[in-house]
Amino acid sequence: MKASSSRRAVRMGDQIMREVATLLVEEVQDPRLQLVTLSGVRMNANLRIAEMFYTVSGDIEHRREVQQGLEKATGFLRSNLGKRLKLQFTPELRFTFDDFLEDVVYAKPDASR
Repeated sequence: MKASSSRRAVRMGDQIMREVATLLVEEVQDPRLQLVTLSGVRMNANLRIAEMFYTVSGDIEHRREVQQGLEKATGFLRSNLGKRLKLQFTPELRFTFDDFLEDVVYAKPDASR
């Protein structure tokens, strides 16, 4: 997916992320999706695909359950997103686990000082 960095794509991505986060908290009833945090969104060049990045605490099995829950809720989220944003075309939503926090290395203080 070729990402777009235009101002329009950034604005649209931010708006989509806000609305999807609101829908996850207020409308989605799936218990697997509690405590999911949306960490970012990347729109493709023609604004037809929104890749949503999320984080969630827990082990790999819990992450799989969350991914399945998000995939199951995608149609509901996209439908409600279209109603709320009144877009000519509602982008396809793709959810990707954001492993950024797992890649962060915490530096230990130097004990020799």
